[in-house]
Amino acid sequence: MTEQGNELRTGTGSDGDGDSAAPRVRLRDRDAEVRSVETAIDRLCREFAAGGTEIGDLLTFSGRPGIGKTSLLHEVRRIAKLREGASVLFARGGERQFKEPYHVLRQLLQPVLSDLSADEFRQVMGTWEEVVGPAMGLRQPKAGARRLDPQGVRDGLDYVLTQLAPRRAPMVMIVDDLHWSDAESLSWLAKFAVRSGELPVLLVFAFREDENDWPNETQDLRRDILGLKARKHELNRLTLSSVTDMIRAELGDKAEDAFCYEFWNVVNGNPFEAGRLLDQVREQELEPVEENSRQLRELAVDATGMTLKSWLDRLGASTLRFAWACAMLGTDIRIDLATRISTQSTEGARDSIKQLRKQRVLTQAPNGNLEFVHPLIASSIYNTMPEATRLGMHGIAAAEIENAGLGLLAASRHLVETHSGEGDDRIVKKLRRAAVEHQLIGAPEAAQRCLHRALNEPPADDIKAEVLYELGCSALLTDPGATVNQLKLALDPDEGPLRPDLRVDATFRLSEVLAHSGELGQAALVCQEEAEQTVEPAGRQRLQAASFMWHAFRKSEEGGRGRSARLGEMCRSLPGREAADRAVLAMRAWDLTLRGESSAEALALADEVLDGGRLPKGLGWTDTTWGFELPSMLGLTYIYNDRIAQAERLFADAIIQFEVAGWSGAHRGFAYFLMGLARFRRGLLAEAEDFLRRAYRISERVGQKLPLAWDAVGVLVDTLIARGRVDEAWTLANEFGFHPPYHATAMVLPDAASLYGKLLIAMKRHAGAAAALTEAGAQLEIRGWHNTVWAPWAGHLAIAIADDEPERARGYARKAVQDARAFGTASAIGSALRLQAQVENGEQAVELLEQAVEHLGQSPAGYEHAVALVDLGAALRRVGRLEDAQEYLYQGIELAQHCSAEKLVDQARRELANYGLRPNRLEKRDFRETLSGPEWEVAKRAAQGVPPQRIADELGVQLNLVNRRLAAVYRKAGSGPDGLASALGLPDQPREEQGE
Repeated sequence: MTEQGNELRTGTGSDGDGDSAAPRVRLRDRDAEVRSVETAIDRLCREFAAGGTEIGDLLTFSGRPGIGKTSLLHEVRRIAKLREGASVLFARGGERQFKEPYHVLRQLLQPVLSDLSADEFRQVMGTWEEVVGPAMGLRQPKAGARRLDPQGVRDGLDYVLTQLAPRRAPMVMIVDDLHWSDAESLSWLAKFAVRSGELPVLLVFAFREDENDWPNETQDLRRDILGLKARKHELNRLTLSSVTDMIRAELGDKAEDAFCYEFWNVVNGNPFEAGRLLDQVREQELEPVEENSRQLRELAVDATGMTLKSWLDRLGASTLRFAWACAMLGTDIRIDLATRISTQSTEGARDSIKQLRKQRVLTQAPNGNLEFVHPLIASSIYNTMPEATRLGMHGIAAAEIENAGLGLLAASRHLVETHSGEGDDRIVKKLRRAAVEHQLIGAPEAAQRCLHRALNEPPADDIKAEVLYELGCSALLTDPGATVNQLKLALDPDEGPLRPDLRVDATFRLSEVLAHSGELGQAALVCQEEAEQTVEPAGRQRLQAASFMWHAFRKSEEGGRGRSARLGEMCRSLPGREAADRAVLAMRAWDLTLRGESSAEALALADEVLDGGRLPKGLGWTDTTWGFELPSMLGLTYIYNDRIAQAERLFADAIIQFEVAGWSGAHRGFAYFLMGLARFRRGLLAEAEDFLRRAYRISERVGQKLPLAWDAVGVLVDTLIARGRVDEAWTLANEFGFHPPYHATAMVLPDAASLYGKLLIAMKRHAGAAAALTEAGAQLEIRGWHNTVWAPWAGHLAIAIADDEPERARGYARKAVQDARAFGTASAIGSALRLQAQVENGEQAVELLEQAVEHLGQSPAGYEHAVALVDLGAALRRVGRLEDAQEYLYQGIELAQHCSAEKLVDQARRELANYGLRPNRLEKRDFRETLSGPEWEVAKRAAQGVPPQRIADELGVQLNLVNRRLAAVYRKAGSGPDGLASALGLPDQPREEQGE
């Protein structure tokens, strides 16, 4: 029989290695699909040669089992390899291997990445080598490496392909049997396909559309794949003419038309089924004449159903056992492994292979390994295995794969399929080790399968709770619900003992997940109750501190004042400066900040937490003992105490560390949020908006309306108000429920009601604003939180009620100023004075605004300073001081432009228009490079502690000019006087050497 005949009979043929020297196989009834492939590949190569880069495309071929998808992809590979310079990457999903993490991506990428020179490899991997390398099987995880976030692996793969594609372009990436891809590979492929048009890459996918052909684990991804924008081809059944040609090529021209017609009807034009039925016709020596047509249906049942008996009759027991071993291994079958799994001798295996090739069950690939002629044959053989035989052979396969040096990751796929109920400690240990290795490559679902199987073994009573703890921790980054359930079981005494240190850690992890799911009160209670039962001092302190931390993030609670006092007492009795002690200091610094107590005391505590301005060991962003909440709390303390530059350094480290660790989900999203908040407080509104939108996108990718989304959207609404896009802010706020009844937002938002009231004021809807702000104030007063920057409700409430209740409004405004002065930061005092000025008139308003400008000029709060300048200019115009008004409005415009506060610029321009002036937009520049010589002179002296009056005397200039220059320095440096030296990179002066 000719090669062409074999191709058409089986519907697949051996893909081999896609060698371009192989003879071309004509595909029947696939001319349109082949032309589409040729057009796509020609276009890719032509446009790349012309200098194109964003020229990618996606082709998909779908159809029912056996319709000829693999044959078509074999032709795609052949066509692509004929194009000079084209790189062809190929992979195939496997029914037995869809639970093997990154199985498909490793097939695709391992060969091409391994072929790179050392320099190219470093360039392609960039900073992602420690993330992508282990996942792609190119290197072992480093000793002591942390578990990888699957999203981090996907982000790393995005980067690697962005670097790889131009170096190996034009690139054709082909995936056959996509429906059997592992979830880790498929989730990346589905997202990469969306943006593949940005690269010189042609993606070609072949899959079955029917949901019954996709594993349950990838049903959502199936919908993503089916929804992709692509050139889609659904493969139709072969025509009667094509099937007739196949029959006559195999059985001779004597095949009668009626026989051929019934044959075509029976197989419904399916190439694979046609090939199998032809085998049966030939074996039964059935004459292809009309009177034998009735026997075709009965033969077809045997041909496609292939029961255990039919395979035994066809192959014999020994050969069938070897076929079972091959079916368990899936694709790229090593002969030595299949031989040992089937417990055959070398000679016996050789005979089995010969028989299986003769029966068109197996074929040999150019690398010497075996492959099934068609995956449907593999499925048929595997499904005939008796259960006991299957379970036993999986156990043998696991042992042989490990003995062959392929590692636990490869063996674990078989371990989870072995018989349970024996209580084998060795199996439990191996499964637990495999789970750790899966987490190190960013495959938590695979780790969970191993641990679930370990629990079914079952483990010994004294370690069962540990296995439950490990199972809960394995889902930390991906499945909060599963984490909560498993950790609660681990802590349940009925499940067995859990070591004291693990009980503490399990409780902390449980509280983390509860808190990030919005259940802050429950998180605090869990830690509090466990702390009362914990004997070991360090563990008890950790849980007590965690309880304080979650309470601090709650919207409302009883006993907040007493809890703050206990935290203060705990802080004073700390034994040293270990990580746990520093954690308590960080919480106390944040507690003082929320309460609006002494900023100097809060900063002193915060500075004690750091080592040389950096996070100490044990409190790092990726540290698993305390989590990222502690350094976040420290950064927030710096933000609200006018040390924004210090906070930004911490948050920049967070972004880098999360990237290096491969934590690209909620962790990096929260780092973006924190950086966005810092940029907002600093007045860099455009940058703030960018970071906040990135945080929101990551949050939505992780889950719907998580606390991270509330945080990011809340500050984004504030940012949009500042930029003058009030309608957009209104839509977003209502979308997220920042309206009555108010939702509790996690982390740093002061209160939904406070934000909503501020938004209503921006929309001139003062009645609604008053109600919202009154509610916010009542809640915050109960807690004793008086920080007027974090929650400026009183000043805004004064504005909302000023027209109807002017005296009451002045009372609230004075309260805000009083609270701000108690706190003591320049931005707090300046902002409160600016709001107070809005409920006063004439010279009183001017005086308050002059004080506000003076204070804000000593802070890094650029936008607040710009508003105060414009407000002061407008107030001066109203009292007739036109020259002074003009100067402040010019300053306000310059600063507002720097902040990207477009509406504020327009407001100041309208004020200046009263003088007939139209100022041009001034150039925006970056910090350090923007400091003029005179600004550096005042900056250096201020960093040394020299007071403004003495600076003026030394430089021989007016005091107001020194203050103006200092205001510019503080704004550009992102720090007030206390942190100026550090922000400018100048050495701090000992206190006794500082000036007056």
